[in-house]
Amino acid sequence: MATLVSVYDYPSDVSTVVRKLKSRGFEDLTTYSPAPFEEIEVAENPKPSGVRLFTLIGGLTGVVTGFAMQIWMSLDWPIKIAGKNFASIPPYWIIGFELTILFGGVLTVIGLVALAGLYPRPLDDHYSPRFSAEEFGVVVRCEDRDVAEVESLMRGHNAKEVTLAASH
Repeated sequence: MATLVSVYDYPSDVSTVVRKLKSRGFEDLTTYSPAPFEEIEVAENPKPSGVRLFTLIGGLTGVVTGFAMQIWMSLDWPIKIAGKNFASIPPYWIIGFELTILFGGVLTVIGLVALAGLYPRPLDDHYSPRFSAEEFGVVVRCEDRDVAEVESLMRGHNAKEVTLAASH
């Protein structure tokens, strides 16, 4: 596998190159940008985040915990008030809702840390500090036979430089 690293001045060039590479079947690519640009994100066509599942599981766990805890307490220490049942559901909505928000929020933070890579880790081998200052980078991993095609495509879309990185 070969790795090509290209440098660009404008986000529009990056988004065009990413679209062309994806249309030709090159899926293993990484972009670097000094700031978030919507056109680059749209060109990458990212998958939906898995954090949503953490939030859903946390919320459902919270509501079930809230209702189960209150029903268990009302049956363990029965106090008959105004002729209501011991396990009367309407007054339990408040605690159920609050635990839904609490558990959903906590599991969302855990999901962000786990899935978004927010923990300390080393930088990618192909990252350059100039990608955080003023320039944009595109890193493509491709077969050795496709290097010429990918390089010509990158150079054809205003790449300042294209380098063949060392294989690992």
